[in-house]
Amino acid sequence: MPSASFSSTRSYTRRTRRKGTNRLPIPSRTSNSGGVVEAGVTCEPLVAASGSYATPGGASTSTSFQHVPPYDLRGRKSPLHLHDASTAGFNATAPVHPTATRPTSPTASATASVLQSAATPPLSQPARKRLRRNTSCTITSSDNSNSAAHYLQCELPDEVMLTIFSYLYEQDLCRIAQVCKRFQAIANDNNLWKRLYQSVFEYDTPLFHTENCRFDFIPFEESEHHNPWKESFRQLKKRCLHVRPHYNGTAKDPVRKMPHFETIQASLDYADEHLNGGAKIFLHPGTYRGEFLVIDSDVTLIGAAPGVVADAVILERDSESTVMFVEGAKSAYLGHVTLKFTPNVTSTVPHHKHFCLEVGENCSPTIDHCIIRSSSVVGAAVCVSGAGANPRIHHCDVSDCENVGIYVTDHAQGTFEDNEICRNALAGVWVKNHANPVMRRNHIHHGRDVGIFTFDNGLGFFEANDIHNNRIAGFEVKAGANPSVVQCEIHHGQTGGIYVHENGLGQFIDNRIHSNNFAGVWITSNSNPTIRRNDIYNGHQGGVYIFGEGRGLIEHNNIYGNALAGIQIRTNSDPIVRHNKIHHGQHGGIYVHEKGAGLVEENEVYANTLAGVWITTGSTPVLRRNRIHSGKQVGVYFYDNGHGKLEDNDIFNHLYSGVQIRTGSNPIIKGNKIWGGQNGGVLVYNGGLGVLEQNEIFDNAMAGVWIKTDSNPTLKRNKIYDGRDGGICIFNGGKGNLEENEIFRNAQAGVLISTQSHPTLRRNRIFDGLAAGVEITNNATATLDSNQIFNNRFGGLCLASGVQPVVRCNKIYSNQDAVEKAVCNGQCLYKISSYTSFPMHDFYRCQTCNTTDRNAICVNCIKTCHAGHDVEFIRHDRFFCDCGAGTLNNQCQLQGEPTQDTDTLYDSAAPIESHTLMVN
Repeated sequence: MPSASFSSTRSYTRRTRRKGTNRLPIPSRTSNSGGVVEAGVTCEPLVAASGSYATPGGASTSTSFQHVPPYDLRGRKSPLHLHDASTAGFNATAPVHPTATRPTSPTASATASVLQSAATPPLSQPARKRLRRNTSCTITSSDNSNSAAHYLQCELPDEVMLTIFSYLYEQDLCRIAQVCKRFQAIANDNNLWKRLYQSVFEYDTPLFHTENCRFDFIPFEESEHHNPWKESFRQLKKRCLHVRPHYNGTAKDPVRKMPHFETIQASLDYADEHLNGGAKIFLHPGTYRGEFLVIDSDVTLIGAAPGVVADAVILERDSESTVMFVEGAKSAYLGHVTLKFTPNVTSTVPHHKHFCLEVGENCSPTIDHCIIRSSSVVGAAVCVSGAGANPRIHHCDVSDCENVGIYVTDHAQGTFEDNEICRNALAGVWVKNHANPVMRRNHIHHGRDVGIFTFDNGLGFFEANDIHNNRIAGFEVKAGANPSVVQCEIHHGQTGGIYVHENGLGQFIDNRIHSNNFAGVWITSNSNPTIRRNDIYNGHQGGVYIFGEGRGLIEHNNIYGNALAGIQIRTNSDPIVRHNKIHHGQHGGIYVHEKGAGLVEENEVYANTLAGVWITTGSTPVLRRNRIHSGKQVGVYFYDNGHGKLEDNDIFNHLYSGVQIRTGSNPIIKGNKIWGGQNGGVLVYNGGLGVLEQNEIFDNAMAGVWIKTDSNPTLKRNKIYDGRDGGICIFNGGKGNLEENEIFRNAQAGVLISTQSHPTLRRNRIFDGLAAGVEITNNATATLDSNQIFNNRFGGLCLASGVQPVVRCNKIYSNQDAVEKAVCNGQCLYKISSYTSFPMHDFYRCQTCNTTDRNAICVNCIKTCHAGHDVEFIRHDRFFCDCGAGTLNNQCQLQGEPTQDTDTLYDSAAPIESHTLMVN
């Protein structure tokens, strides 16, 4: 019988029957499967396979027998229809292991012969028109031959049929499936095909060739095919060759006529000579050493073994490259093998340009599910170089190499997806010289150097990679490189997360950068990357660190929980920091120092442990339209010659002052809202300067503006109001030029000047205060020129004893003079002051009651409560009455029950300074 084909056509030539009989004589034939068809055996045509046969007179004769199978096959999924099998491409010879043998006992041979006789009528007679098919078993004679065929076709138990079919090859099974529906169901048994499949390909799981250069293992239970083993056999069989180590010479399977080879190169040569490209070469278990494979055609090389395939199929070489793809390999495929490059380190043969896997110009192979190892201390495990080099490297393991893992250079491209790249001695990935790969979903970790290194104008698109636990940065950009890095996770680096330096560029977007030992992002030496929409958090140092004249656009990031500043700018760096959230840092929010600059705008800086923004040591940033709030210390802190501009910001709810300026710092603070502080609004001290212009400073727990210790700021056109203490307090030699400000509705004095201070107040409006308008005390002085002071509760201008300010052209009017009214009404001044306000009036002490200068007594208590005592006038000054407060031994007769003891406070509470410098 001719070799059976996987193409099962149902139309075949029928012999002309003899008149008066339906029987078709079957000549003696030899089966390809090893059986022999005995002479004289005849079998009636089977309606299920080929329909009824007409007699020469035109009549058809048939007799039906109904078969009841010993177990129900109807529950099975319907097998492929014969026509479906034909159109599905069963038209190739199927391979098998060359050592596989079939039983050749007489019984098996005869059975196989009868089966083939039933399946394949003689081909010498002319064909007649096929009549309508019937699904039942039909015979037209009752002689012994027909009875044997009928018994075999319809009565023999399924278990026996399965045993018989197990002796057949795939060609025979496809032919047998044409006989009848019963044979078709049995011949499509999964176990039959699994045994055949594994004898040829050795896989534990069906492998599907779903599209060009794509092979997928799909578990039996997940397959959409009724018989996945058969379908996989069909997909893999065409144009396939097999390579088996220690196989003696080139041969073919005697049944399947399938070439086998001992070396890979021999199979490649055969494919080039006989198959004209497109061959599938299956590499069976073993170690293939010494072959230098240069692939220049669209060949498929794929491992074939049980278990983890790549572990069993190893290609190894110790010089040049293990596998090289060159021009012509446009759709080549290499999969499920291990590649090793193991040069002898003592060898004198140079190998600095040799690699384990090399992809050259103008080729685009697919490398899939390979394990790649190189023990070379130079070069790289994988090298992709040259224009037009565009491989697809998927699901590979490039690990434990003694140099670089993957090296892409010289305008090469490529798609690298779902690879494991780890524990390499140098970078996991190098990209340089205008190379532009696409890398997605790779796992790059525990390298002894950097994770990914782009330099010398390297490009690349890096998406959804997991980069962690590398000894140096997770991602490094240098020397004009400009990668795009999106949706990656860069974390637990032993140094930093991202390092951009020496004119590096790059776009880093939507990444998670966290838990690195140093800064999450470093930018230095004139580099200018874009850092956008990243989560940068839990760093063991800072979030973003810009130094050494670095630049960059830092925008829309969420920066939080870092041990040092969320963003640090220093040494002439000048970035743009915009629309970020910088919060819950264990240190400060933004730290600008050592002549740092930059535009910092529209960020939200909040809930940081130290200052929201620090500006120091000659730095000049511009902060514009930021919301800086809810910090545990200062909002914005200028010190040690910190300069810059603070403009249109909203600064509120800080534990310390909203803004502090000290030690030579001279910022421009304009158009801000500074409010809700649990301390003061603005504190200028220790020689601080600055211009505060057009700000709104309100609702602070202490003074709106404090000026002290030789500081000399300029305040112009500010609104300072609704303070829970004074408006502006100037102490300890403070100066300042206050012009055209509106100071109103503050709980204590609108302006309090004390202790050798000497400010200038010009054209201010001070009104609606809950205490005095302007108070000058304790040897201070001032120049008051053209101010309006009106509608203040305790009076307009209140001067302590010995104070002689310069007063010109001021308008002081409509003040309530509540102190004088209380004195005239015989009230204790404590009644109108309590512990929070300090009215200015005559200050007495009682020698009889042994009070000190710290215990002040108002004039009415002296007259009433201390009548007949030895009393002494001290001075005209601001105080509250200790007698009325109940802190003296004698109970005040003008007040009610005594209250808790306290000392007279001459000034507002002392400002609380930031501890920023203590930890800097």
